[in-house]
Amino acid sequence: MSKIFYIMGKSSSGKDTIYKKIREKLPQLKRITPYTTRPIREGETDGVEYFFVDEERLNELKEKERVIEVRSYNTKCGIWTYFGMREYFGEEQLIPIYIEVEDGLRLERALCRERQQKEPKYAEMCRRFLADAEDFSEENLKRAGIVRRFENLKMEKCLSEITELIR
Repeated sequence: MSKIFYIMGKSSSGKDTIYKKIREKLPQLKRITPYTTRPIREGETDGVEYFFVDEERLNELKEKERVIEVRSYNTKCGIWTYFGMREYFGEEQLIPIYIEVEDGLRLERALCRERQQKEPKYAEMCRRFLADAEDFSEENLKRAGIVRRFENLKMEKCLSEITELIR
């Protein structure tokens, strides 16, 4: 089995942008599309970023087959999904890529993105921001085996470092 590179980080750290730019540089990479019960955001397409389903449909799928689930709308997300992926595929197959951004800058980015939504959900943005502090605690990062971090302060530098790791 090929290696799986798992990009993760706190909300508004630039994961989606980095992922898209990596795909441009390395189009041979394949994508794993997980399921989520969170609402679809503007600009997202069902079956591309995620398969968007409700709890009932997700439970039906779980009964029939193994599915990869992302619970980014509930209380646990991010690193917990990584643990699930690691269990599903095996630790030796999964290579974590942890994107880091200083909290103040992340908050600015999150607010800017939320303002662009037709119906901004500021309370949800704040909930995610606060949940990230717990989910991506130093203890959890250590438990996940994350030893290398990619600081997304200068996009091109960050992209270059990640692309080098993947190659």
